[in-house]
Amino acid sequence: MEKISNWETGEYRMNFNLPKQWAFWLKLAVPIVLVLAVGSTSFYMVNTDEEGVVQRFGKYVRTTKPGLHLKLPLVIERVSTPQVERIMKEEFGFRTIRAGVQTQYGQRPQEEYLMLCGDLSVGEVEWIVQYKIDNSRDYLFNMRNPEKVLRDVSESVMRSVVGDSSVDEVLTSRRAEINIEAQTKMQQLLDTYTVGLKVVAVKLQDVNPPEKVKPAFNEVNAAQQDKEKLVNQALEEYNKIIPKARGQALQMVKQAEGYAIDRTNTAIGDASRFLQIWTEYSLSKDVTRRRLYIEALGKMLPNLEKKYIIDDNVKGLLPLMNVGEK
Repeated sequence: MEKISNWETGEYRMNFNLPKQWAFWLKLAVPIVLVLAVGSTSFYMVNTDEEGVVQRFGKYVRTTKPGLHLKLPLVIERVSTPQVERIMKEEFGFRTIRAGVQTQYGQRPQEEYLMLCGDLSVGEVEWIVQYKIDNSRDYLFNMRNPEKVLRDVSESVMRSVVGDSSVDEVLTSRRAEINIEAQTKMQQLLDTYTVGLKVVAVKLQDVNPPEKVKPAFNEVNAAQQDKEKLVNQALEEYNKIIPKARGQALQMVKQAEGYAIDRTNTAIGDASRFLQIWTEYSLSKDVTRRRLYIEALGKMLPNLEKKYIIDDNVKGLLPLMNVGEK
């Protein structure tokens, strides 16, 4: 390098005279660096749980699936790879500092968990929202902060759903229904805003009355449980006695129906037998009368303890019957 100055004109310049060897290596390095830069920025990898969103000079052009892909080099095309298969979670009413066997929780934000129920009771409601990226293009470009939109939508919907239920329903009977209803309404709002998020699940974690009214609330719950216990015991007795009584009544009805059928059939048979005997009697009265007499004796005599056959010439029966004995 050589300094050249002209005192008369006041000019001052530096003359760079590089050695020829340096100039050769510089000319060789520039194309190599350019080729490496182009080659290293022309490929990109998308993992199995991701999607590749390609922008050309900042404008969206395409979405690619997992695998190795080509793109225009350098800053012409840029790629974002949101994790579309990952299930993410947002907590409301509580904050988890460290999860594990002994989970540590942070300070609870009161503005989130205090809610007014439909019966004008105040409840402390904690819940979580599990979600995933459903449309990576909408997620990246439609909203500046999609997670903030999700939190606002979740709080609005949950307060609306809890406000339509009593505190007892939120605590016990309608928990599952509230989860499903809140998930459905959240998804409808998110689809309206085209945030690109899908709500996977909404779960109520812990619902309690405020600390000041918790003792009274526990007493009410204890009374409610006693009531349900007595009702269940009454239903148990009912299920034991009523079906048995119904069975016995049905049995008696069936027996009566059977007895009625038997008596009817017997009467029909007796009437038919009587008609047949009357027909025979009308044809031969003496023979039929004698047969009926013999049949009657045949039924009666086996039931007698002693039988006496008396001659027509006997004048008295008392000596023969041994009256006075047993």
